[in-house]
Amino acid sequence: MSRSLLIATLGVLGAGAFVLGAHAQSSSASASESLLTMQKNANDWVMPTGTYNNWRYSTLKQIDTSNAKDLQVAWSMSTGTDRGLEGQPIVIGNMMYYQTSYPNYVYAIDLNHTDRIAWKFEPPRDSNAPPVACCDVVNRGPAYGDGMIFVDALDGMVYALDAKTGKVVWKAKNAHPTKGQTMTGAPMVVKDNVIVGVSGGEYGVRGYITAYNVKTGKRVWRAYSEGPNKDMLISASHTINGATGKPVGPHSSLKTWKGNEWKIGGGTTWGWFSYDPKLNLMYYGSGNPGTWNPTQRPGKNRWSMTIFARNPETGAAKWVYQMTPHDGWDYDGVNEMVLVNVDDHGKTVPALVHFDRNGFSYVMNRETGAPIAIHKYDKSVNWATGINPKTHEPIVDPAKMTTANKNVKDICPASQGDKDEQPVSYDPTTKLFYAPLNHLCMSYQAFNVKYKAGFPFVGAIVNMVPGPGGYRGRFIAYDPMTGKATWSIHSMFQDWGGALTTAGGVGFYGTLKGMFRAVDLKTGKILYQFKTPSGIIGNPMTYMHDGKQYVAILSGVGGWAAIGMTNHLHKSSAGLGAVGLNATLTDYTNLGGTLMVFALPSKVASAH
Repeated sequence: MSRSLLIATLGVLGAGAFVLGAHAQSSSASASESLLTMQKNANDWVMPTGTYNNWRYSTLKQIDTSNAKDLQVAWSMSTGTDRGLEGQPIVIGNMMYYQTSYPNYVYAIDLNHTDRIAWKFEPPRDSNAPPVACCDVVNRGPAYGDGMIFVDALDGMVYALDAKTGKVVWKAKNAHPTKGQTMTGAPMVVKDNVIVGVSGGEYGVRGYITAYNVKTGKRVWRAYSEGPNKDMLISASHTINGATGKPVGPHSSLKTWKGNEWKIGGGTTWGWFSYDPKLNLMYYGSGNPGTWNPTQRPGKNRWSMTIFARNPETGAAKWVYQMTPHDGWDYDGVNEMVLVNVDDHGKTVPALVHFDRNGFSYVMNRETGAPIAIHKYDKSVNWATGINPKTHEPIVDPAKMTTANKNVKDICPASQGDKDEQPVSYDPTTKLFYAPLNHLCMSYQAFNVKYKAGFPFVGAIVNMVPGPGGYRGRFIAYDPMTGKATWSIHSMFQDWGGALTTAGGVGFYGTLKGMFRAVDLKTGKILYQFKTPSGIIGNPMTYMHDGKQYVAILSGVGGWAAIGMTNHLHKSSAGLGAVGLNATLTDYTNLGGTLMVFALPSKVASAH
């Protein structure tokens, strides 16, 4: 099927020598033990999220609130692609690595010689993959471990590349595009495993995550989002439902689906992973159930829309918590889990914080899965009036519940959510979360649809509009324990790129128009902004090289927010409503991929 036909059907859619730092060499210790040590070195950015706890925070402070106004472009590089760039570089020693959107080029840049490419890896192209990528052919970046760079390719291949040469050490097939399965997420290396997810919820893909051995690429375990407990690596007696505090029991998923609908039940896993080494638990979320028509799948549809806590060595689930039972709005639960400790009634509790697409922020006990605090982080949220204090499930407004053949209007948020996968950052000094957000509402008309492998399995017509006030995006400083925002910056379009905070008191993020910004974390004042060549949906990161702090961002508009531009769509309801929502985006930016790197002038940097 051609890409244009698919979108219409959906209604959417050379090597050089270099030296690695000694700390980056392979050793007998587990890969995660090495990474735990490496992530303490603020000069590097050793994993997609910066650290296992997903803070996206750096202790570097050469760039601060007094001099951020002096930032300038240090160097830049074309990515050789023109589709959306949703990832970020990583830096190991004097080497930078980053991955592009399809065809998933992987670049290695020696930071001592930024005018040349140390090596480039181009995986074989599978023409079956781009047509079944629902929301652009994006990728969220490479990971490092044990002297190798690990990457997901859109066609479902996982590659381990020698960090020195770019040569393939091993490869594994994790997804099959002919079944609608693709890969767009970032891997996580933990213990001796590389853990990856899968995309394809709009094709009836039954979601799963998979662990591969770092050294050999052999599959260690796979855990599904729906189905028999044994397939999900869930124990009827030992896995806890965080909402009830009790074991999930037998058939915890099967009894919440009609017949065999679970086999095409969605729950894909294309978001970010985090890891707590003390508890030895990893955390992630699952996406929407298939189809988008809730009438076709009665029941709570577990465990789609769920936070999972798993042992990364065995995959065994310790606890689960479903945020949006029987989803009727496409409120994927894949957004990142940020691991922090919170004060709960005078007691310090290990927690995770999650900004869900459904408009609620969740503070959960990350050891037990018990809710600590749940708040609406956008006041416009109206699909649910709140959270039931006994069941810890949403109190759905019946007037906003979608059903087949009914056009339900004025639902907030829209399917893109009040936040999609664009990651937040946590600053331990202010103890606030800095969140790039959407601010959208929609009308939603569900209809019956038949499943066929590799073909769209959506069943909804969606039209999205800006939220109250007429703007589409916000960047906020937020306390999830109180549900209060300290300050907010409104944006014309969604703030679809991630956030970074630093010990210099400066936060960084980009806008769909392509503005790269530095802001004062305490006040929200914009200290610096620069118009990059294309809109930004990537995530800033920072590193230190030769005594100078740099901040890097991938500029390249795309993703669901700009699917009209990437796929040349014009009908308002196309792209599941994204085309009409952002029809004027072409007045402000254009396609094209560029790695942008910023720093202070040498005189200013040396003074700090």
